[in-house]
Amino acid sequence: MLPNNQLVSLIESRIPGRSLPQPFYTDAALFERELELIWERQWLFAGVAAQIPKAGNWFTLEVGRSSVVVIRDRTNAIRAFYNTCRHRGSRICSGGKGSAGTLVCPYHRWTYGLDGKLLFAKEMGENFDTSDFSLKPVHCESVEGYIFISLAEKPTPFEHFREQVSPYIKPHGLGDAKVAFESTIIEKGNWKLVLENNRECYHCTGSHPELLRTISEFDGPTDPRFGGEYAEKCERDEARWTAAGLPFKPIETDEGYRLVRVAMERGLSFTMSGELACKKLLGSNQDEDVGSLRLLRFPNTWNHVLSDHAIAFRVLPLSATETQVTTWWLVNADAEEGKDYDLDNLTAVWNATNVQDQRLVEVNQQGINSKGYQPGPYSPLVERGVTEFIDWYLGTLQADLQQTPRIIPVECIEA
Repeated sequence: MLPNNQLVSLIESRIPGRSLPQPFYTDAALFERELELIWERQWLFAGVAAQIPKAGNWFTLEVGRSSVVVIRDRTNAIRAFYNTCRHRGSRICSGGKGSAGTLVCPYHRWTYGLDGKLLFAKEMGENFDTSDFSLKPVHCESVEGYIFISLAEKPTPFEHFREQVSPYIKPHGLGDAKVAFESTIIEKGNWKLVLENNRECYHCTGSHPELLRTISEFDGPTDPRFGGEYAEKCERDEARWTAAGLPFKPIETDEGYRLVRVAMERGLSFTMSGELACKKLLGSNQDEDVGSLRLLRFPNTWNHVLSDHAIAFRVLPLSATETQVTTWWLVNADAEEGKDYDLDNLTAVWNATNVQDQRLVEVNQQGINSKGYQPGPYSPLVERGVTEFIDWYLGTLQADLQQTPRIIPVECIEA
């Protein structure tokens, strides 16, 4: 594992305003430190409540070395546990998702309730106390249909985030939505390249013709390209949202999340025509043009919520040069496929955009792997989002390093 002093030296070697030195995108030892200092300490987006609408529904996700199972219990609460049996450590839930009345370890049949309590363990002796061997819980919080987990022993407070974002998301009723489609892509690139690519639209004109049928390349007056007819539409839309009580003003914090409602430049929804993808709108809102509500939270999610559907994205690192990207399309729970929405029409824009982004990330990774790579300058005009992410990333590493004992290489320890 990369020692603290070497990691600090790498952080200090980064030139402000430029991309990161090569090891940040390629080095396996540095990747292991990221798992420890970021992925095992931060709040992570796990998925959407619509994945587990009924008691006993569960799904799993891999966070570094740990498998986590997220489940809805009999009280309708959403819980998370390490997917590890308390007997001899076998993985309990196999596969990505399922439904069960109890969780049964396939090895020796230890059986757990949906609340994680051990219900049955055969032949363990009369002094064996099942209450001592519940599944190990993972911190879990739900916010208006979004599920977050933290592997930290004492995670950072979550309530302020909930209070900030809930008023924006609540009108869309995502807690009562359903998953219309799910896709997972394995991108052969570092997870930070996936986030960097998401944080700028510098590349959009040349790469995302489907996406730009409806949205603007920029989302506010801080972008030098903002103005003209689009700025006028923003004013009209914001006045209508104000009258309807729909929040839209940006929430930007140094806590690693951002939320804003952005006007569509053309059309109503993310479709090739710009028309609605689903006849039944989400939640209590009846306005067909509510723009795109965008929720970003580092290190692993961005989201778009429109009037008729929502798209949620989850990023999980697999190795220093491999990343899993999962996308969910959510619609009104009462909407019927083939009647209220056509699946190909619903998914066409972001399926195309995901494939395009995958290609961009993988070509980016290939170039960074080269001996010829040197950190290049970010555009101060149109890549501010990338700079903000990198600043958050380095700041988080530095803050967590201060709480981590110094690691001394074995060869430096005196006998």
